[in-house]
Amino acid sequence: MRKKEFPYTPLGRIAKKSGAKRISDSALKAMRNMLLEEAEEKARDIVTVAEHSGRKTVLRRDVQFVLKRKKTEAPDSSL
Repeated sequence: MRKKEFPYTPLGRIAKKSGAKRISDSALKAMRNMLLEEAEEKARDIVTVAEHSGRKTVLRRDVQFVLKRKKTEAPDSSL
């Protein structure tokens, strides 16, 4: 069974709504890969929060917590 991939069409629409006149196939592929990597990273964090709370079920508040935490993390100031 073939794994269904994230479709390019919605990404093209998002890029055009953001002001792109045209977008190459390679740009769409790079955008898709970047989004999927970030989504997988966030999903792992969200599952960790749910497990830490003693639950198997991921709740909306787990998602909100991870997204809020990512926004408030200070940038690396090791300069």
